[in-house]
Order: sequence, then structure tokens, then C-alpha cells
Amino acid sequence: MENGTKKWGSEDAENEPDTTTTITIKGLISLLMANIDEGNNKRLISLGMGDPSVYTCFHTSHVATESVVDAVESNKYNGYAPTSGLPQARKAIAEYLSQDLPYKLSPDDVFITSGCTQAIDVALSILTRPGANILIPNPGFPIYQLSASFRGLEVRYYDLLPEKGWEVDLDAIKALADQNTVALVIINPNNPCGNVYSYQHLKKIAETARKLSIPVIADEVYGHLAFGGNPFVPMGVFGLIVPVLTLGSLSKRWIVPGWRLGWFVITDPSCLFITPKIVERLKKYFDILGGPATFIQAAVPRIMEQTDRTFFKKTINLLKQASDICLEKIQEIPCITCPHKPEGSMAVMVKLNLSLLKDINDDIDFCFKLAKEESVIILPGVAVGLKNWLRITFAADPSFLEEGLERIKSFYHRHTNIQYSN
Repeated sequence: MENGTKKWGSEDAENEPDTTTTITIKGLISLLMANIDEGNNKRLISLGMGDPSVYTCFHTSHVATESVVDAVESNKYNGYAPTSGLPQARKAIAEYLSQDLPYKLSPDDVFITSGCTQAIDVALSILTRPGANILIPNPGFPIYQLSASFRGLEVRYYDLLPEKGWEVDLDAIKALADQNTVALVIINPNNPCGNVYSYQHLKKIAETARKLSIPVIADEVYGHLAFGGNPFVPMGVFGLIVPVLTLGSLSKRWIVPGWRLGWFVITDPSCLFITPKIVERLKKYFDILGGPATFIQAAVPRIMEQTDRTFFKKTINLLKQASDICLEKIQEIPCITCPHKPEGSMAVMVKLNLSLLKDINDDIDFCFKLAKEESVIILPGVAVGLKNWLRITFAADPSFLEEGLERIKSFYHRHTNIQYSN
């Protein structure tokens, strides 16, 4: 109370979670878009968001579209779905994920979420307790930091090692973890780095987490989008070693990010993590959440059972072609270097060499000036945890990708401090 008047909002501002310093990808891209100079008459090329659906070469399967249409036209799915998800959708997701595991998941292990973002928030909310901390990769996906801030969950960052193909720094994990650590987050295939972890490395991660007595949160939103030397191996394969909370969605593999159909799955065959109390807490938490539209959930079984393998193969071929173009063009731009060829997901991290530029202060300055001068959007590395790096999304039409990278090369030549002879 102040002068007899109650303050609106929190009574104790000093104890509010600090979210003001957290940079979100969508927020930063909105600022970059606002910096576009519409007078330069160049078409906008966005290589900043992981949404390939905006390009005509990437589109979802006919089965997916038809399944949703049929669900809508049936008039059977206009009401509320159970808060944990439609039973047939949970069953289909359990069967889909079990195809790659040495044991079978139950529909009771599956909870339907509004995209993978909500699955992230569910995982952190369920694990939060006073004084707890969580281990998150750097670089990584900033939604983890934002969600943790709202939950009062301390974030401790462990490094991914570019010189080792962006592998997890296992020694850092051991040094960071303590009795208050509640989970270890991994992202595989990796966003923002574009790497795919080997079976052997994932097993080491699982064994490290077991020694520390913490579950692994496996963010597999880019699951199966692997096109390099390492095939995609779900972390759930190691569920007998350590409990795994698997997060995923239809968004990337089926190219439907706007459908907001995700999942939170408990992969814990030894029941080291799952208990009646945890299950009850999950059910109650889902009672206050709003899941995806019921008709989208109803379409899931047919989508997962009938999507032709040629659709997946076409997507992988397109991503492989785009990643090759991206790497080739990056090698023509002296001020950026790629430490590891992308082998999965839809993005790659490149190092920015400021010493070759005369009037660029940092990665944020680079991206804002690039947007203004060239109408090209890429993400400054600080948004994902690495200052003076850049994230380039290559899931784009090849002509857009080539033109965008050519404009970055022109931008470099305009701002370089190196004199080139004719």
C-alpha cells in the first residue's frame, strides 16, 4: 500500500523474475524487420526463422492436409479434447516414437502440447522447486531461459564445442551440476548449430546424467531431419540408463509449425523418474493448459501412419541441397567462417570476424545494417548465446538462399577494411 492505494501487479517487485534481459528470436526478428529500408526496392529475404513453409519448395504432405480436412468435415471434433490429449492421438504418437526405441511406449506416457514451446514450459514447470537449477546448452534456444525465468529456475549454461562438431562439454556439465540440479537439456538435431549427435556421444551424455542423478530433457523438435554422417538417434534409446523427457512436434518434419501440435513424453522404462505423484502433478498441470485444436489432434493418427516415406526423403534432399549451397556461399564471404558443416536441422552457426570490417561494432550491428541495406534477415548470435556469431537458416528456396548470401557478400565488400585490387 502507498498513500492508501494498492499497487497494481506484484507486491514485491524485487523478487519478480527478471525477464527483461532475455532476447527472444521472434522479438529480435520483428525489430530487424522494422529496420528494413523499403526504399531500396529489394525483395525481402528472411534467413532468420525456422519456418520453411513460407517457401514454395517446402510444403506438407497431402495426407496431412487431407487428414485435417476430413477431421473438420466430420463434425466430430468441434468440442473440447481431454486435457492430456485425444486418446487416439496419444496412442499414435507413442507408436510413432516406439519405432526407434528398444521398448514400447504407452499412450499414458504421452501428453499433447501446443507445439514444442509449450512442451518446454511443461518440462520446466514440472521440475521446478525452490533453489533448483537446470543445465542448458550454449548456444541454445532462448525460450528455455525465458521459461526458467518465469518459474524462478536458475539456468546454468554448459558449452557446445565448435571445434568438436558442437559436441556437449561433458566436463562442464560435471562441474556445473550440484544437488539442486533438476535436469540436463540437449537439443538434437541441434538448433542453432546444425549438428547431429552420434550414438556414442548420446550414450556418454546419458551416462553422465545418470551419475549426476538427473533426467535428460531431449528437445527433438528437429527429429529425423538429419542428412550428414550421423543418423538421428532419439535420446529415448538410452531410457534404461537415465529417464528421458522427450519433447517434439509435427512442426518441422511435417512442415506445419502453425498447427501447434507437439508432445511431452516420459521415456522411463525403469520408472526411476515417473511416480504416481509426478503423474498426478502432470495431469493437474495439463488441466490448466490449452492444447492444440481438437481436429488437429484427431488428424494425428492418419498423419503418422499414412505419410509416404518419399515425402520425408524429399524434405531431407531439399535440406541437404540447401545446406550445401549455404556452405559453398559462406566460403565466399571472408568475414564469416563455418566451423562445422551442417548435418541436420535447418540452421547453421558461423563466426563473425569483426577485424575485417571497418564500421561494424558487433553481431547485432551487423544484422541491423544488413537488414537496412540489403533487406536480408539473419539472426545475431547473441540471441542464442554467442556474441559475434550469426545464425543462418538455410531452409529456404535455393534461389532465395543464393541471392541472400550474395547480398551478404556485397555487404561485406562495402564494409570491409581490406583494399581489393581490380
